[in-house]
Amino acid sequence: MKNYTVLIIVIVAGIGIMAVSFGSNFVQMSVPTQDYDVYVDPIIDKQNLFDIGRVTIQNTGAKPLTNIHVNFGDGDTLDLKILEPGDKILLSPPPENSMQFVQVTADNEVFVSKAYRTPPKMVGMMGS
Repeated sequence: MKNYTVLIIVIVAGIGIMAVSFGSNFVQMSVPTQDYDVYVDPIIDKQNLFDIGRVTIQNTGAKPLTNIHVNFGDGDTLDLKILEPGDKILLSPPPENSMQFVQVTADNEVFVSKAYRTPPKMVGMMGS
């Protein structure tokens, strides 16, 4: 009987430790940890006849981002006034853009530079 009690205590303690560990990771993802932060995700969707580019920009900080400057490369830029915390926008680069990289800058020393990525194709989806 004592052996089973010890085993149950060890299992419950292990589950508790895992719950605290996963819970703290979840809180970090959902609660802003910095005042000024931005998430940038540039994607190229290659179709049979043409390529579609889109850039997701989201304010993941706790305060508004101001004077946002988006550089699509090839001299193509876009200026945005403000992006409130949690707000997300979806942009498309100009049609003749080479879609190599995207740079996003904002006030308070925010700078992100990312290369475009190609998402994996799913069987049965358009362009696969």
